[in-house]
Amino acid sequence: MKKLFITLFLPLFVLCFCQKVELKSVTDSSQVFKGEIAGMPVTIQLYFSGIADCSLYQYFVDGWYYYDKYQKKIPLIGVYDYGKLSLYNFGSKQKLNSNVLKEQITSPQKVEKTAEIAEALSPKESIVFDKDNPKENTISGSFYLDKKVQPSKLFTGNNMIYRYNNYLILPNNKRINTFDFINKHGGNKLLSYASGENGNRILLYFEHSSNFNACGRCGASEGEKGYRILYFTKDWNYKNYEEFLTESCLENIYDTQKIKSKDPETVQLKIKKTQSAPGYTLTVDKKNASVTKSK
Repeated sequence: MKKLFITLFLPLFVLCFCQKVELKSVTDSSQVFKGEIAGMPVTIQLYFSGIADCSLYQYFVDGWYYYDKYQKKIPLIGVYDYGKLSLYNFGSKQKLNSNVLKEQITSPQKVEKTAEIAEALSPKESIVFDKDNPKENTISGSFYLDKKVQPSKLFTGNNMIYRYNNYLILPNNKRINTFDFINKHGGNKLLSYASGENGNRILLYFEHSSNFNACGRCGASEGEKGYRILYFTKDWNYKNYEEFLTESCLENIYDTQKIKSKDPETVQLKIKKTQSAPGYTLTVDKKNASVTKSK
């Protein structure tokens, strides 16, 4: 009898264990990239070292690179500017000129003149990568040394150093990052998950900034808030997602009212009309990982 109980219980335990979903928030302040300079394999490690003014799209980076064959680290200082990555080595004056570069680049207008400011400091080497290219998964650039130019390349589609990662740990040993397919703001919280005839779904609540540029539109606002439903196949392959805003500076959604509910697993919210959209009611069913929108 005891043996029979174990035989029946074990598959049930394994099934429940395998269906667990988790969300882990990890903020990166450094990245390691693989790439090439003039066809030679290189490794580059860069660290976030402060914003230039008020935008998380424009910031300084410190780090190093080496040729994989020799593994001798060459120090770098640079600027990340909306995907464009400019890196410099000043030889024996690396520390001194790195400080000068940071002191002179203090605004978005100065960031645009990074190349001009850096060239005035006579860099020994320069590496400039074009804006990120997620579709190609490679980023092309140029390497400058002794007035000669060689092609360079990063084996990534995104060279952003500072990242808000929200990893969803899924059954079947699968993992996805909302940074890659929703947006780069993070701020997601796992509420629940459920299964249905058409597959699986995950319910998230989110709060994040409206704009990484604090000096730009809605940059200093209370941000974006709402719910997201992520849809998956029965095998937990990602399909798509829906988003339901409850507060938004970008969409001018404010003063949302919460309607009292007897069911603690259900949240009802009344969204007021805006200049471009009528008002509506959201019903969030945590137990079934669903959100319905009604007039």
